Amino acid sequence: MSNTTKKIVGVGLFTAIVVVLQVLAVVIRPMVVFNISLVLVPIVVGAAMYGYKAGAWLGFVFGVVVLLTDASAFLAVNIPGTIITCILKGALAGLVAGLVYLALEKKNQIAAVFVSAIVCPIVNTGVFLLGCRIFFMDTINTWSAAAGYESAGAYMIFALVGVNFLIEMALNIVLSPVIVKIISIGKAKKAVTAK
Repeated sequence: MSNTTKKIVGVGLFTAIVVVLQVLAVVIRPMVVFNISLVLVPIVVGAAMYGYKAGAWLGFVFGVVVLLTDASAFLAVNIPGTIITCILKGALAGLVAGLVYLALEKKNQIAAVFVSAIVCPIVNTGVFLLGCRIFFMDTINTWSAAAGYESAGAYMIFALVGVNFLIEMALNIVLSPVIVKIISIGKAKKAVTAK
């Protein structure tokens, strides 16, 4: 099998994993206390294995699935703003994670994945908060007042992002390097047995 075919198959598998994990997160959300997404893990791993373009693609797919399954409250307020925010946050998170990995991988692969695993949720959450600020501030002000927050900023940080961001980052930091290491070991073992 050629490298191009392997890359297409690999990115296709990661695309399916992204879709399944995001849909699963939406389905189980009513049963759990926190809204935690594991989707950033395959985005970081895919970007590390197949490059920043694959990371951007996987992030784009994540954004589309969020838009189709989990953005109704924002779509009711501002359709173009919701589309831009959902797509951009995912695509940029994957792109930047891939670029960070590319910049650091020659020095230390595990460190490169580790830093990418930190950067990915920061970009994803940062673009989400920026989208809230640009497109939804009047609505955020209303939601924050109704929830009893003194400021919309505090509401955005504690109610919209809060603990979820910290748990997602921790999971990403722990799982992404482990998965990439396991895949690297598998590739090395396969190369040895092929000789």
